[in-house]
Amino acid sequence: MNATLKKKLDSLPRTEAVFIEPMECLAVPKLPDGSQWLYEVKLDGYRAIAVKSGTKLMLLSRRRKSFNKQFDSIAHALVDLPENTVVDGEFVALDEKGRPNFNFLQHSRSAVSRIHYFVFDFLVYENRDLTRLPLMERRNIMQSVLRFRSPSIRLADYFETSAADMIRAVREQGLEGVVAKRKDSLYEAGHRTGAWAKCRVNRGQEFVIGGYMPSAHSLDGIIVGYYNGNDLFYVARVRNGLVPASRRRLLERLQPLVMPKCPFVNLPEKGKSRWAEGLTAEDLLKCIWVRPKLVAQIEFLEWTEGDHLRHAKFVGLRDDKEPRAVLKEQAGEV
Repeated sequence: MNATLKKKLDSLPRTEAVFIEPMECLAVPKLPDGSQWLYEVKLDGYRAIAVKSGTKLMLLSRRRKSFNKQFDSIAHALVDLPENTVVDGEFVALDEKGRPNFNFLQHSRSAVSRIHYFVFDFLVYENRDLTRLPLMERRNIMQSVLRFRSPSIRLADYFETSAADMIRAVREQGLEGVVAKRKDSLYEAGHRTGAWAKCRVNRGQEFVIGGYMPSAHSLDGIIVGYYNGNDLFYVARVRNGLVPASRRRLLERLQPLVMPKCPFVNLPEKGKSRWAEGLTAEDLLKCIWVRPKLVAQIEFLEWTEGDHLRHAKFVGLRDDKEPRAVLKEQAGEV
């Protein structure tokens, strides 16, 4: 460590190495542009804060759920993290071409070699509070002092280019989207200020499960929506992507949540649209409603004029997401 950096770190206020609520990205339909922004590839994984307090390492979700057991190989690989240090990152499973694959992440035990932890922000270093430093300073310090022997731990790349070029590159690689961050942004824990923004290139997002359609021996499909204020809005019945194993797992998770009342404020609907995505009063008689506690990752072709999803496909459950934080997002265009 050079003398200038050491002096900078020594001047920072002291703090404890404890869980810090992740700073959030604002979903935007168009990527912000300009020299004050840097860009990162949007990773399709589980956000996790890594806290090393003394010699104890904790991997915690947004909701403070421990990931240590689920991703024990990553917990062991983070042995090089300095004591009393906190970083922000994401668990990501990579396919044969090095692209994020959320399906592999759902089967972490059988895909250990594919799973990586990408570190993209530096919050506390040896009890020094970095959150009040601009993003570029935090990134520069991170690059200077963090070294990991395990290939499972990576420092996330960023790009200084135009928004149009970044979108074009992400599309060509078949990636999910782009995160834009202001270079001077402080780390505002738990806030969604717009200093960080996310823009999807493909069509997909998280939705809340509010019910399901039963089959003779299992589950035929799930009923999903998003929150607008305190109201849950229905957007789709989803059957595609469900295989016997995922149907079984979903049913096990949903049955304890069954309740008599429909949680969606926009149901029933008067009739079917041309894509038959509506749910009428007759359809509702076949539905089983659940407390909206589970979040699913859904891919889809497009939003219809009726504010529903066309050709929706189940990808996996998102235990790291808070249902009330699931809002409507739209894929971005530049």
